[in-house]
Amino acid sequence: MHLADHWLNIAYLIAASLFVFGIKGLTKPRTAVRGNQMAASGMLIACVVTLFHRDIVGYEVIIAGLVIGGLIGAIMAIRVQMTSMPQMIALLNGFGGGASFAVATAGYLGGLSGAVALISTGAAVLIGAVTLTGSMVAFAKLQELISGKSIGFAGMKFVNALLLLGSLCAIGYLVVEPGNQMVFWALVVAAALLGLMLVLPIGGADMPVVIALLNSYSGVAASAAGFVTGNSALIITGSLVGASGLILTQIMCKAMNRSLTNVLFGVMAEAGSSMSDDEVYQGKVKSSSADEVAMILETAQRVVIVPGFGMAMAQAQHAVRELADTLEKRGTEVEYAIHPVAGRMPGHMNVLLAEAEVSYDKLKDMDTINPTFEQTDVAIVIGANDVTNPLAREDKGSPIYGMPILNVDKARTVVVVKRSLSSGFAGLPNPLFAKDNTLMLFGDGKQAIIDISTALKEA
Repeated sequence: MHLADHWLNIAYLIAASLFVFGIKGLTKPRTAVRGNQMAASGMLIACVVTLFHRDIVGYEVIIAGLVIGGLIGAIMAIRVQMTSMPQMIALLNGFGGGASFAVATAGYLGGLSGAVALISTGAAVLIGAVTLTGSMVAFAKLQELISGKSIGFAGMKFVNALLLLGSLCAIGYLVVEPGNQMVFWALVVAAALLGLMLVLPIGGADMPVVIALLNSYSGVAASAAGFVTGNSALIITGSLVGASGLILTQIMCKAMNRSLTNVLFGVMAEAGSSMSDDEVYQGKVKSSSADEVAMILETAQRVVIVPGFGMAMAQAQHAVRELADTLEKRGTEVEYAIHPVAGRMPGHMNVLLAEAEVSYDKLKDMDTINPTFEQTDVAIVIGANDVTNPLAREDKGSPIYGMPILNVDKARTVVVVKRSLSSGFAGLPNPLFAKDNTLMLFGDGKQAIIDISTALKEA
């Protein structure tokens, strides 16, 4: 082995170690920033030392890529709002899959040979193309460029199965006849179509699962591309991302009462309900005002705030923190109930509240907070619809039946801040809004919370 290769492998080992410690740091809010910095440092090391590989003879294009890519990344980091983070994550997943697809394609067109290399190439092309097109669909749905509802046709699952089987057959054929480029491009087309058709039928309510799964796909594709190029750092990094993404997908599936098999084949529960909105709400909804809510909060000893996507859309996280500060100055205990799939990506609410400098200790997960709702004076729900819907516990005919929810209806008083009685992503009415202990505060989430804070300060 060339002496330079020894130093290269040592640098890759250091980078891989930083990736492992970085992922470990991301498991806890207090260490998340440091973990992200360590993982980013590992990636920088891996990219830079690769330039010193003895087989690389031209640095101009690679350096230009680093500069342009770094500039684009910096602009995205500065300009993209936290509320748009889910679609940016979906986009980045797609870029990762696309990069692996491009590397594998270049390797094949460059004349790769050998069964292992060709199988790895086929896997990288298949998974990379699925990730690329599937992530673009997820981005388009989240950005509301296309409908967030399920899009499909009769027999779509059968077509997906044919595309997957055809892709696997194409990979097998290329191992035997590697020079047949027509089969290779047929594999590319089939994989790209499969990515589109796997994500199109998935509705907005299931986007946290989809994003986690596509993240796993991008890691597996990167690992396969590592075998194509013989790059150990890429193999290790891809394996870490693939494994961690799969674990996160399983956590999301459990939180939404989905099976991993159904997610893998794009089978999600369809929206629907045995009850109409009128049956649930008519004559039962009690509208309130900021002054009335403030009067209730004046005597509350314990308040639990339940953030949802409505808070993200209204960019109300800073107003929520200010309300919590006002309550705490009056001696009220305030905590936040975080559902694993609240928002549009895993950890969405944690990220927004961290941006507003809410203490990590006050962010309670579902299992921790649920037993305390019966001792809660006021639960304030801000745009969290499906994750607080009692139909998940009470209606066996509901598409969300069995999904673990936040038991906010067990609090003494529930205040729901929402623009209207419109349904969430699952398309279901929420009986919580019509319960005897629930008050609806209609309006923009941010302004409603500011009005409550103002009224509370003037009380």
